[in-house]
Amino acid sequence: MDSPKFTAEPSSNDTAERDAAAGDIARSDVTALRASGSGADRAPAVFDVVIAGCGPTGAMLAAELRLHDVRVLVLEKETEPVSMVRIAGLHIRSIELMAMRGLLERIREHGRQRPAGGLFAAINKPAPKRLDSAHAYLLGIPQPVIVHLLEEHATQLGAQVRHGCAVTDLEQDDEGVTVGLADGEQLRTRYLIGCDGGRSTVRKLLGVGFPGEPSRTETLMGEMEVGVPQEEIAAKVAEIGQTHKRFWLRPSGKGAYSVVVPAAGVSDSPEPPTLEDFRQQLRTIAGTDFGVHSPRWLSRFGDATRLAERYRVGRVLLAGGAAHIHPPTGGQGLNLGIQDAVNLGWKLAAHIRGWAPTTLLDTYQSERHPVAQDVLDNTRAQMELHSTEPGPQALRRLLTELMDIDEVNRHLTEKITAIGIRYDVGEGPDLLGRRLPDIDVKGGRLYDLLHHGRGLLLDRTERLTTGGWSDRVDYLADPTAALDVPCLLLRPDGHIAWIGDDQQDLDHHLSRWFGQPTN
Repeated sequence: MDSPKFTAEPSSNDTAERDAAAGDIARSDVTALRASGSGADRAPAVFDVVIAGCGPTGAMLAAELRLHDVRVLVLEKETEPVSMVRIAGLHIRSIELMAMRGLLERIREHGRQRPAGGLFAAINKPAPKRLDSAHAYLLGIPQPVIVHLLEEHATQLGAQVRHGCAVTDLEQDDEGVTVGLADGEQLRTRYLIGCDGGRSTVRKLLGVGFPGEPSRTETLMGEMEVGVPQEEIAAKVAEIGQTHKRFWLRPSGKGAYSVVVPAAGVSDSPEPPTLEDFRQQLRTIAGTDFGVHSPRWLSRFGDATRLAERYRVGRVLLAGGAAHIHPPTGGQGLNLGIQDAVNLGWKLAAHIRGWAPTTLLDTYQSERHPVAQDVLDNTRAQMELHSTEPGPQALRRLLTELMDIDEVNRHLTEKITAIGIRYDVGEGPDLLGRRLPDIDVKGGRLYDLLHHGRGLLLDRTERLTTGGWSDRVDYLADPTAALDVPCLLLRPDGHIAWIGDDQQDLDHHLSRWFGQPTN
């Protein structure tokens, strides 16, 4: 065939606690419904979904829901973006998700690419050879910038965002949730999603347990100017870095340095450290404070590690830092939240639009809870490898040797970058349940066909059809697609739900993931 057949019907940690940095976007005017009474006396919900928290998770989730015409309001308690301009790293899977939604070029122009190596416990190894992705790199980008861009994307799709609005209460019933705000206002919504960070008010109001470990160590992080030559800094950092993996001074541009140094203890205060705290700790660790002065921002983070017992209670769900916190080693926190949002968005939208299979929304927890557990475990392991004690240092030297084996390096890199995730969607080939990379298809790239957040049947046989699911699942007939299987069904999050070439078997799996056909 000369061209593919394609049909689309687009629809009209402790640190994690501070991930909800608001972008500099004008506040949307929203007409609020003040709910009163209970049960049948309540007026209908004004919104389909209210999201508490407009950090990366909340903004991405809002956009995902708007792809399916879900009425979304995002409430962000902060009125202004935070002044801390920490650099966030988008890992391979998150970069792929941005490409899937047509966001990557807009985001990439604000970031800096570097190889996807040296991610596990900061062990300096090159990226594995031939990582299975068209986007096999790390994208460093200021966190307020990624928040701004994702919020802008959500509002362009029609999401409404209100800044300076803190959730203080909630009450749910069979029809929806009444959300109380700090100023006494009440909103009525069908669903509430807590994306409000590690100290989540929504999670606490739900009474969901948050088991794990409190912080045992704390690290100071900031950006400031120095008073000694760069050569002196580089020599001292190289010397101390042999044993102290939580210590560095690196140029961050415009005459400033990024400074990271272990703290003297663990503080329960949410207040940032002082410049004098940095000076004291630098002198303790390095014997000099490097003449640091003129701080741009100062922060602290701990290694608290906790995972919510449940991601859903009735009509209220949790995502991002509200569901899990962990140390920032490996840079997985922001990525984990964005990936939560993409997994949840289409499932909740399907439930609201009325075509979701009965158990679809339950798969959000069954798929994402184990992923978060794995991230918590690998950050625990990485923190042990940062220890200056002889035992962990010996283990670090051993792992450093083992990572010279490409398969070991590859396994750990795929774990950190989330491209090794395989959801349990049933028995079948190893590819089943995994994400499909951005392969070549006739006429372009696969991810260009996924911008609308719909499913996709990729048919190399040209014999199958989406039939009564064509309002939810697009179809591409392409015998030249770079695949080793005859046909596959992609979910809106890019994971493979079915592999085969039999129409009856396909119809069964279409029903499982996309509900009953419309005709």
